[in-house]
This record gives sequence, C-alpha cells and structure tokens, in this order.
Amino acid sequence: MAADAGSPRVLLLTSGPLDVGDGEEAELALGLAQAMPEVDHFWFKRGRDGPAAAWRGRSVPKVSRNGAPGLPERLQLAAVGARLARRADLVHAVLSIGPGFPAFSRLWRPLLHGRPVLHTVPGVSDPTLLARSRPLGHTVALSEVTARALGAAGFGEVPVIGPMIEPDEWQLRPRSVREPPIVLATAHHDPGGGAYEAIGAAAVAARAGARFQLILAVQGRPGQRVDPLEQALRARAAQEGLHASEVLGSVEDLPGLLAVSDIVLHLPRALGGRQDVPFTVLKALATGRPVILSDIPQFAPLKDAVVRAPAADAHRAGHLLLQLLDRPWWWDKLAERGRATVEERFGPEQFRSAYAALYRNLLP
Repeated sequence: MAADAGSPRVLLLTSGPLDVGDGEEAELALGLAQAMPEVDHFWFKRGRDGPAAAWRGRSVPKVSRNGAPGLPERLQLAAVGARLARRADLVHAVLSIGPGFPAFSRLWRPLLHGRPVLHTVPGVSDPTLLARSRPLGHTVALSEVTARALGAAGFGEVPVIGPMIEPDEWQLRPRSVREPPIVLATAHHDPGGGAYEAIGAAAVAARAGARFQLILAVQGRPGQRVDPLEQALRARAAQEGLHASEVLGSVEDLPGLLAVSDIVLHLPRALGGRQDVPFTVLKALATGRPVILSDIPQFAPLKDAVVRAPAADAHRAGHLLLQLLDRPWWWDKLAERGRATVEERFGPEQFRSAYAALYRNLLP
C-alpha cells in the first residue's frame, strides 16, 4: 500500500542530505523508505530532486567544514531536526555514534516535545563515546556485538535488525571467464582497515603460484587526503611483486566490478565504526562471489556463507585465496551459500517486518 494522506509521517534523520549522501546511514535510510511504502517518510535533502519517489519534505543544507558529521553538524541537526520533528508522528534517526554524538544526544531529546524516537545505530566509532552518550529513544543495532555494547552502556534492551539487500537489484551472476581472474579487495584507509592486509594475503597466494589480478577498492574517510594514501598502497603492492594491481577510490559501478571479479577479500583488523556487516560484503554474496573475511566477532552472523582467516594473518588468508582459485567446486558451493544467506537473512521481507513491528509499537 502506498503512502497517502492518512499514513504515519516518519522523519528519517541522518547526518547529511540523502540526495548527496552515501555510506551506511544513507543506504539504510533509503532502504527503509523503499521497504515501507505505506509510511510517509521524509528527510533532509540538498538537491532539487529527491533520491526516491517516496521523498517528502524540503531541502535543508548541511553545514560542514570537512564533510564529517562532527559537533557543528550535530548541533545543526539537533536544531533543524527538532523543528521538522513537529511535523512527524515518529522520528527515526539513522545515526552512527561518533565524536559529535554525546553532545547531540544530551541536547536533542528535550527539544522534541515528546515525539517518539527510534534510533538505528550503523556503527560506533569509539566504544569510549558510549559512556558520555544518552539514548535518543528505542535503539536498534545491526549486530549482537554492537547490541551488547549499547546495552551495557545504558541503552536498554537493544534488538538486532540486519541491513537489507534487495535480491532483484543484486542478481546472482555466473562466474567470470576473465583470465587472469580478478580478486577484489574492499577496505578503508584507516589503520587496520584491510588494505595492507589484503595486499599481504594476495602476495602469499601469488608466491605460492596463484595467477590473478588484484583490484583494491579503498574508501576514504571525510577529511582524509587519499592521493598519498593510494600511492602508498601502489608502492606496497609493487614491493610485494603484485605489479598488475589497481587501486581504486570510490567505485561508481559496483555491480559491474563484482560481475567481473571472482573472489572478494575483506580483511579489516577492526571495523572502526563502520557497519557491522558491510553492505559491500552482502552485495558480493548476493551476486554469488565467495568472500574471505577476517575472523572478527561482527562477521559471525554470516556463518559458513564465507570463509575466515584470523585477523592480520596474511599467511592463512593467502592460502585460502589460493585454494578458492584452484577449487572450482568449492567456489560454486560458497557462491550458492552466500546467495541463500542473503535471501534468507537480509532480504526485504525480514527487514520490513522487523521495522514495521517497531513502528506499530512506537507510533501514537
């Protein structure tokens, strides 16, 4: 049922306008609008055209010195969000807990005049921030690890609702026939963000005789100078003998890149506040691409849909890569498991039903 004049009005509150945003917050928020057309969602936008037909509301510019949602941005969000919240029956905040969140959480609730709030937490950049933060309202986490941390910090009982992947948008694809095969490594430029770990693992596999091309898709953070960081990665890859490697920044055509890739490496030592199960990993699994992950607690929900190596163990990750490249039957088995896991655990019906139940409980 599409939203109409009698539909509940829900303000989706994110740290920036959704028509120019990307990352976990924006993708989660847009997924909510897509999955629940019976709800009249509205949100901040900067451009003239909204990101989806369900858009309601008006443009609210975001003040930012470096693109990061720090304290000035959180204060603006508090003031403007409180004003717009008066038009809503429910406020659904999709906000990570970063440096500006503690002050925001203390200032904002008194401005809402009793409006109910649901807060989905995509990630926590630093667990020490939780001691200075206050719940915005009923809180939802994306993994059991984050839910336990939030619960221990006084956020109450925190349910877990995983992100949504639309299977029709991320269709299962046959294995690439490209030679040499492509190994796609996804990472961030953060220390321990997985880029150097992927290079190390690829070098181990190459020295053991594996033939492949390594492509590094490494995302920068707001405020990072990515050019020297990318140059350093190219130098390390060349030093390890991976001369055909490519280092990409932001990827505009992720479906196309996954289609030509054979295996995905995602080997962070820590998530650093990112979403617990990264969207890129889930999209790779939906596409039928086996994924090698570092064995950290946040990835436990994926169970046997992926293969894991101990964090920072380049030797083990490299030999897993070698085996996957050499064993087509194992590749096929993992491709089937990955797709099935996304459909069963991260599909739109599960996502929609979980949030619809919360909305019913919180709406006046």
